[in-house]
Amino acid sequence: MAATPRSRPAAPHTRAVAAITGGSSALRRATALHRPRRGEPTALAPAGRRWGTIGFMVAIHLLALLALLPRFWSLPALASLLVLYWLTACLGVTVGYHRLLSHRAFRVPTWLERFFATCGALSCQHGPIDWVGLHRHHHKFSDTEADHHNSNKGFWWSHMAWMFEEIPAMAAVPRLTGDLARDPYYRWLNNWFLSLQLVLGLLLFWIGSVTGAGGWALVLWGIPLRLVLVYHCTWLVNSATHCWGQAPHASGDNAMNNPWVAALTFGEGWHNNHHAFPHSARHGFGPGQLDLTWLHIKLLQRLGLARQVRLPRAAGRPTA
Repeated sequence: MAATPRSRPAAPHTRAVAAITGGSSALRRATALHRPRRGEPTALAPAGRRWGTIGFMVAIHLLALLALLPRFWSLPALASLLVLYWLTACLGVTVGYHRLLSHRAFRVPTWLERFFATCGALSCQHGPIDWVGLHRHHHKFSDTEADHHNSNKGFWWSHMAWMFEEIPAMAAVPRLTGDLARDPYYRWLNNWFLSLQLVLGLLLFWIGSVTGAGGWALVLWGIPLRLVLVYHCTWLVNSATHCWGQAPHASGDNAMNNPWVAALTFGEGWHNNHHAFPHSARHGFGPGQLDLTWLHIKLLQRLGLARQVRLPRAAGRPTA
């Protein structure tokens, strides 16, 4: 399906006023959801730049470019990137943060759920509570003015620019993540996810030093270069799959199936399928719709580690 024209992002003040006053039913519902109840933290004001996030992104992209210098190229460095890409993007973000924690598409033992959440935290896309809360908020208001990465505001906005400003959706996170906030480990991960990169960096430097592969080579390929790849591939699900692809199901938003995004994200690019059946553990339905995340879940099921696996029951959709 051809992409439809997208409007330019509104000015930050305009977005803040719209979020506060509400101009549609979605905005009115979102405004009520964003209003803290007694005992819930008050969110930051929905206006202004997030200079810390901007600075971090600039630094991590510059370090990723540094990693590409010939002096840091090696097969062990490439191996560290590929293994950690699978560990954080697949096991962490798609299996853990997304299908397990956000949608509860299946269940696993607590120790394994926490392992997947830890892998997700190593993706450095916030801790599990914030990630899950914002994702659940997105599904409630997908591609409306209340959606924090509304694709109608343009590719750049939905891809990453939304992260550079304070968003009203953060106020709704406590109300949308009560199941996770009860777990002290998830609260700890949510507060200290950045510190995991320091631990990982020390481990990679030690491995590179004792094996002769080069400590800094493994660090640069295993952290900044890997993070940039995981970031942009993950963000393509918010941007590219809401712009280009096919939409065989009525999902109520711009979500489309995009095969090249699915290839980069272990099956997350079958996004129209997902938005039509959000609680399904399987996203790739038809012939040729390879869903590597689903194969991981299916393996867990055969090993007796995954239970209550949820699948769509609509006509023509898989039920097993």
